[in-house]
Amino acid sequence: MKVSIDVGDSSAELGTKGIILHIWDNAGKKKVGRLRIGKSTVEWLPGKTSTHGRTIPLQRLISEVLDQLPVKG
Repeated sequence: MKVSIDVGDSSAELGTKGIILHIWDNAGKKKVGRLRIGKSTVEWLPGKTSTHGRTIPLQRLISEVLDQLPVKG
């Protein structure tokens, strides 16, 4: 898959290592984990320093999780 990111007035295509999102709790005080989005997989790394995560193919995440969510509108 081709994966790109748009931020404000610029955009970029993801390379081989993807992009990592650092996820914090709602108060912004405790790091919940990291979400790495690559060209073909999504990996969840729980906690602050975990190096062992759960990986799912990006297409499977889209078809089995995201496509099942109700559409807002």
